[in-house]
Amino acid sequence: MRIVLIHAVQVAMPPVAAAFAEHWPEVELVNLLDDALSVDRERATDLTPAMMQRIDALAGYAENVGAAGILFTCSAFGPAIEATRTRRALPVLKPNEAMFELALAQGIRLGLLATFPPSVASMADELRDAAARAGRCYALRTVCVPEALRALKAGDARHHDDLLAAAAAGFNDVDALMLAHFSTSRARPAVEERVSAPVLTSPDSAVIALRKRLAGDSRGR
Repeated sequence: MRIVLIHAVQVAMPPVAAAFAEHWPEVELVNLLDDALSVDRERATDLTPAMMQRIDALAGYAENVGAAGILFTCSAFGPAIEATRTRRALPVLKPNEAMFELALAQGIRLGLLATFPPSVASMADELRDAAARAGRCYALRTVCVPEALRALKAGDARHHDDLLAAAAAGFNDVDALMLAHFSTSRARPAVEERVSAPVLTSPDSAVIALRKRLAGDSRGR
């Protein structure tokens, strides 16, 4: 079975590969990277029609190479991914939807620790929609640490983790703390040392959800 992973940053690739190795090692992975997407998204005030078209084109390419399922790994393109998956017959997962479902099941007080500012608003919208579908109430507190992402891209993974751990110290009153991006999942051990609540990550949640959907739901819904 072939799964196509679509990335907008290189630092998202190792965490999702590790999640597949742990939870679904028998599948064949194909990686598509357009790292100009993250650059253009950071410069823009919102998703542009051109970005929407590029997301759809990447999904179309994945479909053409025989993907059984598609997983996007960048959290800043939720509306574009939602639009493209309405055109596909195969499962197409947004990066954080599975993690949001898990978080809402943990309780009302939720925390979100992010490193890429353009993703925060769309993630808040996605969480609101997930809560409405589930009939759940919640309160969300978000902290964004962009310098952590800069450190990771510069090759200083330890500093990235330390910055997120320091920021996590302010989340001791939440029922669940979500690490917003695939790239931030590597900081989970450091963050867990600072909080008592469950720390949730996108790659593990997404891989497990995609495996379940392909096993039992051909629409990926």
